[in-house]
Amino acid sequence: QVQLVESGGGLVQAGGSLRLSCAFSGGAFSSYPMAWYRQAPGKERAFLAVINRNSVTYYADSVKGRFTISRENAKNTVYLQMNTLKPEDTAIYYCASARRWPGAYMKKDQYDYWGQGTQVTVSS
Repeated sequence: QVQLVESGGGLVQAGGSLRLSCAFSGGAFSSYPMAWYRQAPGKERAFLAVINRNSVTYYADSVKGRFTISRENAKNTVYLQMNTLKPEDTAIYYCASARRWPGAYMKKDQYDYWGQGTQVTVSS
């Protein structure tokens, strides 16, 4: 069974950076598409970025140019580098994966596996 474990969240000042990690186990990591989502209090879980098996990436407009998704297959890990953080980036950040490429990759119901989340808080 695939398991995902996020880490790297914390408290950071506005304008700062964080790198989140998601450790994958229970399958052939290199073949799985991987995504990042976030959920702020009182809001729906929102798509941020996805990376396919060939490291092709897609981003939500809200984070394009500030966030970068990458994967390191040798370590079974996907990353989310977050720069120029803003208070509105405060949320729980989740890693997700799918058994096959999700055609509608922005829709959360396309993903089969989810991590438990890691809290990111950006202070003003």
